[in-house]
Amino acid sequence: MIFRGSEAVAAGHLTHAQLRGPLVTNLFRDVYADGRIAVTHPVRCRGATLVLPPDAVITGRSAATIRGCELARAHDPVEVVAPLRRRITWSEGIRLRRTELAREESEPWHSGRIASPLRMALDLMLARPLPDAVADLDAVLRAGLVERTALTALVGARSDRGIVTARRVVELADARAESRPESKVRVWLELAGLHPVPQYWIEDRSGRLARVDLAFPERKVAVEYDGEWRDGQLWALNHDRERLNRVHAAGWDVVFVTQPLLANPRKMIYTVEAALRAA
Repeated sequence: MIFRGSEAVAAGHLTHAQLRGPLVTNLFRDVYADGRIAVTHPVRCRGATLVLPPDAVITGRSAATIRGCELARAHDPVEVVAPLRRRITWSEGIRLRRTELAREESEPWHSGRIASPLRMALDLMLARPLPDAVADLDAVLRAGLVERTALTALVGARSDRGIVTARRVVELADARAESRPESKVRVWLELAGLHPVPQYWIEDRSGRLARVDLAFPERKVAVEYDGEWRDGQLWALNHDRERLNRVHAAGWDVVFVTQPLLANPRKMIYTVEAALRAA
């Protein structure tokens, strides 16, 4: 149960003291959840609908998470768009962007509104760093929430601020990506003029050896984001030395990209380029 604290007190269901106790969890100012409910991002989004005006719309990573593609963590800000004319008092825990917003771009959801899948995808792309936007769009495409053809038509027809970057995001997006870090690695390599193949199977005479995040088959160079989980089991090459030895025996080199290396794109690109030159 999610409710306004002032209304609960007025109805005699709770006291002000109880609102400060363990029976409830404070989500936003004057918005609470039953203390027995796990506070997930969708729960926070439901709480936000109690304080947002009727023409404000939950969108972006929040809408994707509600729709089953978990891009937002529990306590990440709830992403909201509202019409340009709307004045909203800033609330901690809500990330607001004002923009033109057609009524058909959203639908009712609990006490508020949620962006349509296409509008959600558009807001994932606008006013965001290119690697982050592509990583999120990859996940949305993989989850089947939107179709690339519809996205291409959408960004081609609009003139929003940042739409040129959004078109590039659609061009770079790839539903084969299995993690956001993998997507970011691919984007940085693409921007450097390199063109890796996502989710490539390395084979030898006996058959398939390993599926790697990214590959340059003509050079036999693979790129793996270090430590990713696949299908619930950790079998990435850095944790499977026998498999890695077989990949090496097949003539392949593997570049492992760690989080610190991904945070330094120039160094990461140089590392991959060096492996390609050596190949």
